[in-house]
Amino acid sequence: MPSLPLPSATGNRQLAIENDKNRPSSPDERLPSAAVSVILPAAGSGTRFGAPANKIFQPLAGKEVFLWTLERFAGRPDVCQILLVVSPADAETMARRYGPALAAMNVTCVEGGPTRSDSVRNALAQLSAAAGFVCVHDAVRPCVRGELIDAVFARAARTGAAILAEPVAPTIKEVDPSGRILRTVPREALWAAQTPQVFRRDWLLAAYAAGAQATDDAQLVQALGHDVFVVPGEPRNIKITTPGDLVMAEAILSHQA
Repeated sequence: MPSLPLPSATGNRQLAIENDKNRPSSPDERLPSAAVSVILPAAGSGTRFGAPANKIFQPLAGKEVFLWTLERFAGRPDVCQILLVVSPADAETMARRYGPALAAMNVTCVEGGPTRSDSVRNALAQLSAAAGFVCVHDAVRPCVRGELIDAVFARAARTGAAILAEPVAPTIKEVDPSGRILRTVPREALWAAQTPQVFRRDWLLAAYAAGAQATDDAQLVQALGHDVFVVPGEPRNIKITTPGDLVMAEAILSHQA
C-alpha cells in the first residue's frame, strides 16, 4: 500500500487548533447517546518494550494495561460498541483468560493486521450500524481521564473530527544522517498528537478506503480535505512504550484514584 505524505502548508486544509480545554460543552455539542464505536488497536509487536509477551498484558496497579484502557470507555452512554484489535498470536490468550471480562464490558475482539492502519481497517469492517462517529484510542494509553474523552467527543460533535494533542515544549532540531544539526524547528505551531482521535464515521471510512498507510488517523482524514481540530491533552495521557512508562503510569493512576 502507498505511504501517505504529510500535508504541506500549501496543500489540503491544515490541522486546526482550538484551545478550549476549559470551555464547557453545551448540551447540543455532545454526541447523542450510543453514537460512538470505539476502536482500541492492541496488535502491535511491542518490540521497544522488550518483554516476551505483548505489553498490553503487563500488570499495572492490580490489572493488565489494556483492562484499564477498556474501562475508560465501557459503560459510557455515548459508546455503542468497543472493538479490541488483537494480534492473531494473542487471540487464544485473550479468549481464555479474559473472555468473561470482555463479555461483561460488551467488547468484541477483532484480528489485527501487519500494520496499525491494517488493524484499524479490519475493525472498521465491523462497525455497528448505530455508530455515527468512530473513536480510535491506543490500547496502551490507560491513563486518559474521562474529562478529556468528554472534551474530544464534544469537539468532534461540533466539527466532525477532533484529537487530543499537546503543545511541543522541548526545543526541536532537524538533523541530517550524520548527526549534524540543520536547523532549529519553530515550535510555536507544533503539537504532539495523542489519542483518542474521533471522526465522523463516513469521513474515516472514506479515508481508509483510499488504502494509504499512516501512524495517525488524523493524517488520513486530513488528506481528504477535512479539517481536524485539536483539543489540548495532558502529559499524564502517556503511551506505554518502555518498562519505565509502567512506573509512571502507576503513579498517575494512584493520583487519579
